[in-house]
Amino acid sequence: MSHGDAPPTGRLVVLSGPSGVGKDTVLQALTSLEPRLRRSVSCTTRPPRPGETDGVSYHFVDDATFRAMIDRDEFLEWAVVHGELKGTPRAAVQEALARGEDVILKIDVQGAAQVRGQQLPGTIFIFLMPPSLEELQERLRRRETEDEASLAVRESDARRELAMAEQYDHRVVNDNVERAAREILGIIARSRRRHEDGDG
Repeated sequence: MSHGDAPPTGRLVVLSGPSGVGKDTVLQALTSLEPRLRRSVSCTTRPPRPGETDGVSYHFVDDATFRAMIDRDEFLEWAVVHGELKGTPRAAVQEALARGEDVILKIDVQGAAQVRGQQLPGTIFIFLMPPSLEELQERLRRRETEDEASLAVRESDARRELAMAEQYDHRVVNDNVERAAREILGIIARSRRRHEDGDG
């Protein structure tokens, strides 16, 4: 189906999953396998973890800056996650989509619900699943980035988030990072072909 001279619009991909499921590792594999896939960089009020870089991992901002951005309606979505504010800057996403780039958002279930409510055409919702809840708990403990109280919060949040996986278009099990990444790329490619054929 011909779309005339209109430039192709990129696909917005929402990736959610519980803490410890390996979202960042899968994202690294995705952008390695498909360099044209653009990862949206979120803003957060939490402090950087070892190895994280401002502007690459996240935009690390203080609470006042984040709340001023909310007041100016600069977020596509935002939420309180594990006691910290986290949100997706709207302008960068819209500009990339307008250039025909596929953009992937790594956001939690609260943020995904906000994006879903905006009914943006062609958005793909993918939930990254652990092989089992026991494996997820073991991954969280191996990270050694949280104390026992924080671990308990994340494990409780994980159970709640896993219960919402059915709301997503696709569920991908992260039993092997490259296999999971290739499955996600296949989902995006099929969606793009359907869009180009005029099926949404």
